[in-house]
Amino acid sequence: MDATAYLARIGGAADDSLEALMARHLETVPFENLSVHQRDHVPLEDPALVEKIVDRRRGGFCYELNGAFAWLLGELGWEVTRCSARVATGDGFSFPGDHMALIVRRDGRQILVDVGFGRFAVGPLDLDSGEEQPDRAGVFTVRGAPDGELDVLWDGKAQYRLDPRERSLADFVPLAWWHRTSPTSPFGQGLLASRLTPTSRVTLSGSQFIETPDDGERTERELSVDEQLATYRETFGIALDAVPPVLHPAD
Repeated sequence: MDATAYLARIGGAADDSLEALMARHLETVPFENLSVHQRDHVPLEDPALVEKIVDRRRGGFCYELNGAFAWLLGELGWEVTRCSARVATGDGFSFPGDHMALIVRRDGRQILVDVGFGRFAVGPLDLDSGEEQPDRAGVFTVRGAPDGELDVLWDGKAQYRLDPRERSLADFVPLAWWHRTSPTSPFGQGLLASRLTPTSRVTLSGSQFIETPDDGERTERELSVDEQLATYRETFGIALDAVPPVLHPAD
């Protein structure tokens, strides 16, 4: 495992700021669930995660992306904590461990870093601040919640409830297995690849190519199978021989 190779993968440098490393990761490593549909179950272990992202030049979902990024930040000297989060559902929050996020200690403060939530904050968020925090994606705020947890809000809407206590990668193994195999997991319902660009977010959801500019209107376009394969390759850096069949297609 080589931090230099990981930095080359994202176009970063060892002395880059946390903000720069996070932005480069979001722009180069896609949030994607193709491995779920390919039945490629990557172990939640540092070597396997780094090998997938660096050597195989793939992306992943939260446990994989934040798991690998935590390893890189640790190699670069940052103090990193892996944490459990419950995703907002509209009428409450999902189960513990439904999401994994990272807390980095910087200048005595707790900083939220998340490169595995898809469309979300582009920069780090100060968990010790109750003030509004402007970000390229919008305005984020952190609010106290019961039992020492923290609610992270985006433009006033809750995104997830964070438990700041430290977890290990092994703690998330059952949840990762559930997300990869359960018919009710959202990751098994359709194919998804998404990443940030310097001016927008681009997403391939099934056969729909979606572009959401920072300033401008969202556009959608239906792609043929050949166009999907070309988009995976050229936009997300994922070379496929064929579009994987959906693991749990909707009835």
